[in-house]
Amino acid sequence: MISRKPLKLIITASSVSKEDIRPADVLTVGENGAPVGKSGTPGLRPSAETALHVAVVKSRSAGAVLHTHSVWSTVLSELYGAERGLQLSGFEMLKGLEGVRTHEHKEWLPILENDQDIPALARRVEAVMDQSPAIHGFLLRGHGLYTWGDDLAKARRHVEILEFLLETTGRIRTLGITK
Repeated sequence: MISRKPLKLIITASSVSKEDIRPADVLTVGENGAPVGKSGTPGLRPSAETALHVAVVKSRSAGAVLHTHSVWSTVLSELYGAERGLQLSGFEMLKGLEGVRTHEHKEWLPILENDQDIPALARRVEAVMDQSPAIHGFLLRGHGLYTWGDDLAKARRHVEILEFLLETTGRIRTLGITK
């Protein structure tokens, strides 16, 4: 995020490889998700999901929002989609999430149905954020994980923790281990 008033975010352009992001691959967008000022390479457009990032920033006062398309987030979002969420508990790694002090913590990871109507999906994201103030992320069904933090380092830590927990949960289920 660049500023809160007026809200300005830095977001990657659509179709840019997240592995090799360069300064020319990002854009500055305003509260409505439209590009503002002169940033990035001419002709680049913001990610189609910019409104979801804006919704998270506004709901959580987040300084950074990250989104992944991992295999485990996608598989588990399908597996638990009908339950509208997945509870992660009993893992020491939970303590890596902001404000969590014990492995006995129960982290609820909501799962939202994906939708190509991004404004409608952004409203659903806002509703989930309002209903679940303690969450550290959510899954879009069949798509991936969203998480955030006060800054990029904290958001990255949340990605690492949640992806670890998702993979561990998936592997435990695959192996038939009861926990």
